[in-house]
Amino acid sequence: MSYPKHHPFASVMALAVPVLCLQCSQALAQATVTSTLPAITVNASRLDASQSPVGMTVDKASMAARLPATSDTASLLVDVPGLSLYGAGGVSSVPAINGLADDRLRIKVNGMDLIASCPNHMNLALSYIDPTQVGALTVYAGIAPVSSGGDSIGGTITAESLAPEFAAPGQNAIVKGEAGTFYRSNNSASGANLSASYATETFNISYSGATSKADNYTAGGDFKTYDFTGRIGHTLARDEVGSTAYETRNHTLGLAFKHDKHLLEAKVGIQDLPFQLYPSQRMDMLHNKQDSLNLHYLGQFDWGSLDARAYQENVDHFMDFGPDKRYWYGMASGGGAALDGAPCAAPVYGMGPTSCAAGMPMYTEGQTTGLGVKADVILNSQNRLRAGAELLQYRLDDWWPASGAGMGPGTFWNIKNGERDRRALFAELETRKSAQWMTLVGVRVEQVRSDAGQAAGYSPAGGGFQGRDADAFNAKSHASTDNNVDLTALAKYTANANYDIEFGFAHKVRSPNVYERFTWSTWQMAALMNNFVGDGNGYVGNLALEPESANTLSATFDWHAADSSWGFKATPFYTQVDDYIDAVQWNATTNTPATTLVTDKFSVMKYMNQSARLYGANVSGHMPLAKTGWGEFGFKGLLNYTRGTNETTGGNLYNIMPLNAKLAVTQKAGGWDNSLELVAVKAKTDVSAVRNEIKTPGYSLVHVRTSYSWKTVRLDLGVENLFDTLYSLPTGGAYTGQGTTMTNPALPNYPQWGTAVPGMGRSIYVGMNVKF
Repeated sequence: MSYPKHHPFASVMALAVPVLCLQCSQALAQATVTSTLPAITVNASRLDASQSPVGMTVDKASMAARLPATSDTASLLVDVPGLSLYGAGGVSSVPAINGLADDRLRIKVNGMDLIASCPNHMNLALSYIDPTQVGALTVYAGIAPVSSGGDSIGGTITAESLAPEFAAPGQNAIVKGEAGTFYRSNNSASGANLSASYATETFNISYSGATSKADNYTAGGDFKTYDFTGRIGHTLARDEVGSTAYETRNHTLGLAFKHDKHLLEAKVGIQDLPFQLYPSQRMDMLHNKQDSLNLHYLGQFDWGSLDARAYQENVDHFMDFGPDKRYWYGMASGGGAALDGAPCAAPVYGMGPTSCAAGMPMYTEGQTTGLGVKADVILNSQNRLRAGAELLQYRLDDWWPASGAGMGPGTFWNIKNGERDRRALFAELETRKSAQWMTLVGVRVEQVRSDAGQAAGYSPAGGGFQGRDADAFNAKSHASTDNNVDLTALAKYTANANYDIEFGFAHKVRSPNVYERFTWSTWQMAALMNNFVGDGNGYVGNLALEPESANTLSATFDWHAADSSWGFKATPFYTQVDDYIDAVQWNATTNTPATTLVTDKFSVMKYMNQSARLYGANVSGHMPLAKTGWGEFGFKGLLNYTRGTNETTGGNLYNIMPLNAKLAVTQKAGGWDNSLELVAVKAKTDVSAVRNEIKTPGYSLVHVRTSYSWKTVRLDLGVENLFDTLYSLPTGGAYTGQGTTMTNPALPNYPQWGTAVPGMGRSIYVGMNVKF
């Protein structure tokens, strides 16, 4: 495929090709060496499955340094090139790879393909594993192998807990564990983690648990002009970011049995999350209970390996207005213009002077059942075949009981008997013809079937066209079947010990999720509750949506020392997405697209297929600076640029992280490990007009971290945002963390459009971890 000179991808490649040619001209001649495939690791203590060779595994040392500073597992990915985070709850940031996020990524936790069961996507997959429970994080960006997952267009992220360990033959039983704790000053966050295991030659039992709790955080200065919350007697300081508190508890019990070259594992996971408040959503998570059973078999044979998994996850989720948002509604509470809702005798239905509603309870139940099997077959010394099948069954009910005023007297069924089932077959061939060349070619065929039951409003005669919209939805067929095909072709050329290049093409397809297809009400209040991007708008589903289809070209140019003491990588990329699921402003009265674009206020949107284009480049590197009596000094750098445009409208895609960089000077001496970091982010001016996205100014932050490690003890101390800078999160969404959030109220009530969620001000953290 060729591109005209003016094409953005041509411009990106033009930056990298001269450097590539210069390096090629300096490449040393290589001796011809017969290449063989890497073997599957087998030793006395553990078994490891073969992995596709193109993923990036997050460095364990960098993860360890961040553990006392975060309770959000997604934040452990911040040093991955091309990766950014959408702001959400305190333990539920949304990772984005090259501008594509949420369900556009395939995210697996211990091999389980988990789905957010919430109209706001508050319970994302990575929120179910605490940072201290993570053993490995791997990112497959853009050109993800078909074996790493399907039904996604942006890449794959896998999170794994520590693999079970076994005693060597003749060795005594292994008893080990670790315990840790932390404290962070800004939001008085605290927590603890504990893990322990007992293992013989053939048996392993393990437990890991973690808990964390935090109050609201404060910004680096006043970012709003009001202090009321919608609750009488409760105010927030003007630098306090409302609805950012959380409490979470995660537990995992594991059993593992090993016989010869066969491993059988069973994991039981439980999350009990009392609350997680959201500054960019109308509602808050006030309860989330998840339990999962995960069975895994791994066997190694003369011909290769067989990997099989079966799992089930159950989620009970509850939302309502948290303590920083108005709870009482209706005329008896003071009406929509009241700054604070007065308690009243609920429930009283209707819109009369005595009408009263006590909150707006919202319940979601989700169940995910998965089966998967993958064979890794060594065909010969140069070729390895990976082939497998996956089945995934998802069930969802989302309903809102009556609470008074206009919410009743019946139950509002947002999605009833929602179904989304996936069936997939895949195969990929990894070939190493020589020491210089590796190729990976794969195909994945996937069928996605979705369906939902009948919709129902609080009342057929209720406001907001509930009866009309429910009737229109119920008159249509809800069932759909998508037959999707993914293709991946990737090659890696190793020129010499100091330089290699990886390049490829991927065609990926993603079917709409249940909330994109089956939410049905154009009523402003109901639509505002269906939003998983945090922009303050309301969203309506679309039964006519087609799957997204993305074509991605990418290359990684990698210069490095033979011992990896220094390295430099540059990765330009280009993605064209057909039938990209964006949104248009919607006129609820006519039930048609709005003819006049609403600006400077929140709106109601409807999902629509359009076309999109994303392109950019990510650069990273590290190098030693000096080795002195004060220790070893080094430098790390990261630069990310992504541009996203809607080719149908000519506008910008929503929530694209602007140009950003991170520079760090490190120092190591004995047990000391120190770093001084600078984070710089350009102003966000390329915003989505149709979503009224808020522009944010540029900023820079300084972080200082230090740690000291003994044989079994590690102590961490650090300061984030050293100079207490006030800044807005470019992808943090619109601030709706306090006030009358059920509707888009008239002045002087809030939240009003125009305030971005600010980042955290200065925070000092300390953490300790002890191994035993």
